[in-house]
Amino acid sequence: MTHSPILAPVVALVAWSLVMMVWMYAVRFPAMKRKGISLKGRIGSKTGALEGVVEDQVNWKAHNYNHLMEQPTLFYAIALTLALMGSGGSWNLWLGWAYVAFRVAHSLVQATVNVVRWRFFLFLGGSICLAALTLHAAMALLHVHMHG
Repeated sequence: MTHSPILAPVVALVAWSLVMMVWMYAVRFPAMKRKGISLKGRIGSKTGALEGVVEDQVNWKAHNYNHLMEQPTLFYAIALTLALMGSGGSWNLWLGWAYVAFRVAHSLVQATVNVVRWRFFLFLGGSICLAALTLHAAMALLHVHMHG
């Protein structure tokens, strides 16, 4: 059985999300310990509870992990749609890998130096890739509908 090429960037972005999750916990647990916060306690049990409690640089990793659970879900949906339609190669494959590259770069910037201007341009680049993939999927559906 052959697989659509666009599934490779999908798997890569999921793997990257898991890397960010590990990084988040690798810095969060020691930061909580430094602040005397126990895992048995209630602080940290909801989003944002550690804001202003642990260092900003620690929270940046969590913010990015949360971001990887947001817009990339649209990437997964459109990439799987393209794969199912047999349109996961060629330009769409390149756009898929470009999207992943923009998201990884965005993660690295947000988790380290967190310069908002850089993050914005990386987010914008990924969003353009996502829009192009969506346009290609819509065009493929229209082509099948009109010629099928």
